Amino acid sequence: MSLADLQSWLLQEGVRDDLDAITRLTVRNELDNLAPDPSAPSATAIDWPRLLLAGSILARSDQRRDQEAALRIATAAISLTDGQALKDAGAVLLGKLSNFRAIALATNRGLLTADLDGRLGVALRLEAQRREMDRSILVQSSGAWLQVNDFQQRFWSNAGGERWLSASAPTASGKTFLVLQWLIDQVIAREARVAVYLAPTRALVSEIETSLKRILGNTEEIEVSSLPLPDKYRAARAGGARVILVFTQERLHFLANVLSDVLSIDLLIVDEAHKIGDNQRGVILQDAIERDTRANPKLKAVFISPATQNPEELLTDAPDGVQTVAVDSDFSTVLQNLMVATQVPRKSKLWTLTLRQEGATLPVGTLQLASTPDGLKKRLAFIAAAVGERGGTLVYTNGAGEAEEVADLISQLLPKLRPVDSELLELAELARKGVHQDFRLAPLVERGVAFHYGNMPSLLRLEIERLFRSGKIRFLVCTSTLIEGVNLSCRTIVVRGPRKGKGHPMEPHDFWNLAGRAGRWGDEFQGNIICIDPEDTQAWPSGVPSRARYPIKRESDAVLDLGDGMADYLSERGLSDISSIEDTDKFEQVGAYLLTTFMRLGSISAASLSKRHDAASIAKLDQALGALAAQIEIDVDLAARHPGVSAVGLQRLLEAFRSYGGDVENLLLAEVASNDSYDRFITIMGRINKHMFLAFAPESRIRLYALIVFKWLKGYSLAKIIRDSIEWHQNTARSFKLPDLIRGTMELVEQIARFRAPKYLSAYMDVLHLHLREIGREDLIDDGLDIGTQLEFGVSSTTLLSLMELGLSRMSAVVLYEKIARDDLTREECVAWIAERVGQLQTMDVPAIIIREVRERLTLPGDIAS
Repeated sequence: MSLADLQSWLLQEGVRDDLDAITRLTVRNELDNLAPDPSAPSATAIDWPRLLLAGSILARSDQRRDQEAALRIATAAISLTDGQALKDAGAVLLGKLSNFRAIALATNRGLLTADLDGRLGVALRLEAQRREMDRSILVQSSGAWLQVNDFQQRFWSNAGGERWLSASAPTASGKTFLVLQWLIDQVIAREARVAVYLAPTRALVSEIETSLKRILGNTEEIEVSSLPLPDKYRAARAGGARVILVFTQERLHFLANVLSDVLSIDLLIVDEAHKIGDNQRGVILQDAIERDTRANPKLKAVFISPATQNPEELLTDAPDGVQTVAVDSDFSTVLQNLMVATQVPRKSKLWTLTLRQEGATLPVGTLQLASTPDGLKKRLAFIAAAVGERGGTLVYTNGAGEAEEVADLISQLLPKLRPVDSELLELAELARKGVHQDFRLAPLVERGVAFHYGNMPSLLRLEIERLFRSGKIRFLVCTSTLIEGVNLSCRTIVVRGPRKGKGHPMEPHDFWNLAGRAGRWGDEFQGNIICIDPEDTQAWPSGVPSRARYPIKRESDAVLDLGDGMADYLSERGLSDISSIEDTDKFEQVGAYLLTTFMRLGSISAASLSKRHDAASIAKLDQALGALAAQIEIDVDLAARHPGVSAVGLQRLLEAFRSYGGDVENLLLAEVASNDSYDRFITIMGRINKHMFLAFAPESRIRLYALIVFKWLKGYSLAKIIRDSIEWHQNTARSFKLPDLIRGTMELVEQIARFRAPKYLSAYMDVLHLHLREIGREDLIDDGLDIGTQLEFGVSSTTLLSLMELGLSRMSAVVLYEKIARDDLTREECVAWIAERVGQLQTMDVPAIIIREVRERLTLPGDIAS
């Protein structure tokens, strides 16, 4: 019998009964409010020596199911047995799986006595020490050795040199931890002067920036920044402190524009790189990577993605002659228990939990609810409250409004905290002062419950995540934002009929990325995913998804694979009336990318993407693009500055400027303090809609969009914008629901003021500057901060920008700015102002969390911050 045959026999027959028994026991131990089960197996009836021997054999396999079985056996031996010898044997088995973090977790929780090596025999001790040495890496910048798992070691050993690397592994495999250590090592030890870490969302940008600063401490060798401002880049290139820039793809384009494309990056890390396939923003990411590679062909690129089918796909656009390598792993470092919850017939408060494994099911027990779950939201809330009573429970909902309602329902089932933890009170204070006095989050967090969605202010969201990690927030109700790469783990996830986007059933790979949040490595031994009503075809149209991995496919390739739709769209895009064109959401971004590529190369057949599509399709595209390019006078450099904005639209706008009969100064934006600033925004948004692209639709909402942009740019706090909206509704006798108004305002700020307006107003101003040069009116060109950058961060004054350059969130910066008289303070002057008043901030009604952020981010004279 071969080793593979032996491993297969062990799983199917040899230790199947004992494996099922320990699976039921370990899973039941994870869940709360299960009815007593007389049929549940006993840990004392298990043949542990035989099972542990089987585990050591299974650990030698390269198959996921064998490795998971070995991990289950090791975890059970540590958590279910009383004898030290069996616990030690479980720890040895974890060592064979290179799962050193799980050993440390068991020791920290008191499940394993310290000094394991001292209790092992000579042979086992030598073997364990050899294994630890084999699974250790040297961090050259610090001289420290890190114990790692197999994926981490392969990443580290392959990431050296000049080659491009694409790494893929499940969510809980320690990717982010290792990549940040490696990044710092490269910048310090490998002389990479400028490194860029790309993340898909502002939430993940904030998290990565915070993590890097925490790891680096007070070093002056490396600067970390998320602001697309040129100073730190230029200083690094001039021999000053090296810099790590943490950006979204849009911010990277902003910086390249500010530097007029002289941006040269040594090292580019693309996190959540599978999002190169996302609708509308995927092609912006692709464009950013290609732009950086053109600027520096010697750029080193590293792509990180969760459990993808084909990580090597991201390497196909590497420059000629550059070596590439893919590091792929499908092994989980924690146990993930996928269970389905089905109501017991005629008993609405009893729910049967069944564990689903590959090709098999296993009964877990019956969950008892505290109240009758009348309605779908109550069903989700009550099951979550029951099964995850001890905390660490994440509840997935299909929208921000639903998240708030489910969180409220859960809170009503929990006892009031007496006394309420001081950090929860501080979070409630921030919610009331930073958003609105009656924001629903505030009373919920005082009971240890919170909700989390993408449009919330970053400081609020980060504090929610921190307190959930610490266990002070026991239940967190979230939306699809959590799939976007926020590194937040939990014990249990509860979900019913998950959707992503506008009501689309969640794809299996997205579902399993969400499920990967259950049981983060080093924090938990296992994680639980509870899927409610698995037989309901409305909730689960294709059933509860089987385990799946992301298929990486660029947005540009996905659109071109639709057939002739792209070529037909391009032919219509040349028409003057944009409003009549259909499917703009599907084709506009990719069409803009293709047109700019054609203008640069003269033919799409010369582009890297042509090798992934048939020659006839490429020829048809070339024909349509050639007809468009013939209409365009603007140069390719201007078009390349605005990814996702079609050069056709830019040309139409230029023609509108040329034919404008009024005073050319009327085409300009007014400074935000000017009386006519708001009216100018209205006019310019209408002009963009008419000539460039229907970006601010519907037309009836342009006045609202302009007002939001005006207030955001003026430095208004979110709380003030919300108060103004309430006042307007009251003065005009318009009815409103406060929770809807708050969420709607947050969405307008994020989607209009921080996304759409920067993108299109920045393009507008670039084309206008071109026109002003044509007519000899360079005197009207303002060389100050680009409008796109101003809007991305919501700043127009020097003082507010200086506060954000110091590392403060916009929420904190605005609160301080409201107390500062002058609007022209430099960073140094802001530090001096804060240092003089830091002891008075609490009496100035500054929320405690903002005071803490000020102390953490700023080094104040006289070491006041410490």
